[in-house]
Amino acid sequence: MKLLVTGGAGFIGSAVIRHIIKNTDDEVVNLDKLTYAGNVESLREVSESSRYMFEQVDICNRAEVDRVLFQHKPDAIMHLAAESHVDRSIDGPAEFIETNIVGTYTLLEAARRYWTALSSADQARFRFHHISTDEVYGDLAEESHHGTAIDEGSQALMPLFKETTPYAPSSPYSASKASSDHLVRAWQRTYGLPTLVTNCSNNYGPYHFPEKLIPLVILNALEGKPLPVFGKGDQVRDWLYVDDHARALYQVVTEGVPGETYNIGGHNEKKNIVVVETICELLEELVPNKPDGLKAYQDLITYVADRPGHDLRYAIDASKIQRELGWQPQETFETGMRKTVEWYLSNLDWCSNVQDGSYQRQRLGEGKAGEQL
Repeated sequence: MKLLVTGGAGFIGSAVIRHIIKNTDDEVVNLDKLTYAGNVESLREVSESSRYMFEQVDICNRAEVDRVLFQHKPDAIMHLAAESHVDRSIDGPAEFIETNIVGTYTLLEAARRYWTALSSADQARFRFHHISTDEVYGDLAEESHHGTAIDEGSQALMPLFKETTPYAPSSPYSASKASSDHLVRAWQRTYGLPTLVTNCSNNYGPYHFPEKLIPLVILNALEGKPLPVFGKGDQVRDWLYVDDHARALYQVVTEGVPGETYNIGGHNEKKNIVVVETICELLEELVPNKPDGLKAYQDLITYVADRPGHDLRYAIDASKIQRELGWQPQETFETGMRKTVEWYLSNLDWCSNVQDGSYQRQRLGEGKAGEQL
């Protein structure tokens, strides 16, 4: 197959591309605008492959998207390009509306034109896979009845997000993603475009942009800086190791049923404060030599004012993808978190390049023939 991956220089997109190039014989075209969160350094280990191509294109640029589709002729599109940081969406929602809604619309229309021009056999094989988030479902209240799981502490029945859970987004980010999900399903229902939608829980792992919780805590702790925790840190998230997610996404685009939605979760519900404390414990073991004057990494934990409209709990019911496609996560929270901390400790140069902005200078000068600069 030849796969077009939008947002392939981002955290999850780069993991998908690394997985495809290293574990399959497929070709990948990476279409990425290279915003602040796009980093070609995340693809260095596969960038020299003859099966990898890069196009610096904005998904809102219809003419360029059309060119890429008709030039490269992909068998499937995996759409990951999105603005994704909740705090940024609160401070400036316009970019989220433009990229996540208008960009998805533009890509859908380009894909529809391209798909219509294919032969009947190629039309039947084509897939448009839209990658979304569990945040579209909103806050998971305990009295919900959309699904249940056993809470090991209280043995009480706890709800889970199912594919049929009604949408109730809380932030400009999640509202924009909910809108894009609706567009994708409408293009399938109205035009017959063979689409797939996946909604995932919180990802973590190597190459995560340092403004996100886990890399931020690791890097701040190493420098003896405060470890900011919203509110009391009792927000619950289901943590999914990014390489597990990449495997799931590839399985969905190659084996999933068009028109279906698949929830992808890590089966690892943890409070944010537990995540931060776990990182501190790992650093105590792996980096016992602390910054001057610091007795324990946990002493750096600093509680800050909560985010407006902050959802308390997300939790995914991933039984459908396990039952129908045979996927389940390979990493536990403990093994995945250890791998993550160890990766950051071994790749501080990558982190420094992101933090000082030097990675952005690579936008002009790297890439194979056909890259649009």
